[in-house]
Amino acid sequence: MTACEVKFRTALVTGAGGPDGIGFAIARKLARNGLAVFITGASDRVHLREEELRAQGYDVTSHVADLTKAEEVMRLRERVGPVDVLINNAGMGSTAVPALQREFLLLSEADWNAGIDVTLKTAFLVTRAFLPSMIENRRGRIVNIASVTGPLVSNPGEAAYSAAKAGMVGLTHALALEAAPYGVTVNAIAPGWIDTGASTEDERIAARYTPPGRAGTPDEVAAAAAFLASAEASYVNGAMLVVDGGNVLQERKVQLAPEHPAKS
Repeated sequence: MTACEVKFRTALVTGAGGPDGIGFAIARKLARNGLAVFITGASDRVHLREEELRAQGYDVTSHVADLTKAEEVMRLRERVGPVDVLINNAGMGSTAVPALQREFLLLSEADWNAGIDVTLKTAFLVTRAFLPSMIENRRGRIVNIASVTGPLVSNPGEAAYSAAKAGMVGLTHALALEAAPYGVTVNAIAPGWIDTGASTEDERIAARYTPPGRAGTPDEVAAAAAFLASAEASYVNGAMLVVDGGNVLQERKVQLAPEHPAKS
């Protein structure tokens, strides 16, 4: 059997509690592709996401867990068992711990630790719990949902978030080297302006200045994640796939006037 013929059957998607977030969109896409999907969230609302997908006939199981705590991650591993695909999407903020935006000189040590823990530490703990079985089975896919913020660009007040997301890409590179000999690939996705329930009005305005003139959708990120999580992506390893409509290519952000379309 070649690498492209391997059949992946199970997946874990973290941070999938929001009804219009990237995590839930990825879980839905993987379930549609025939995988049994486990989803986690920081609050009971993740159970509502399970109900939605089960109502559509998909095999989905939800768990509430604080993924910044090693003991809760290990309990999750015991309940879920081994998986073929891991999507590290938890990060930025949650209903339990909202995202913090604060200028660097105003950050306390606790602020910094919280910003790193919710994004980078969760990816570390969950990967450490689920990677060994992938190594043992000599197959698997890990997809880290990073961001353009940190690896490529940033915003004032987002030092901890930027550091955490850049750290996810560094983690991706290191793991890609260590896991590849065992048939496991590790890649990252860097979304740009994506319209989710957590988007602010300022972010929606900024999205109008992207080359397509709009924000991306969670489903567009999910499509990229599903590819990297597939058997067909067997020779894509250590990559960072940017999903931002080409926004980081622009040195000057200028909104295109819809009343003056490009001439054909």
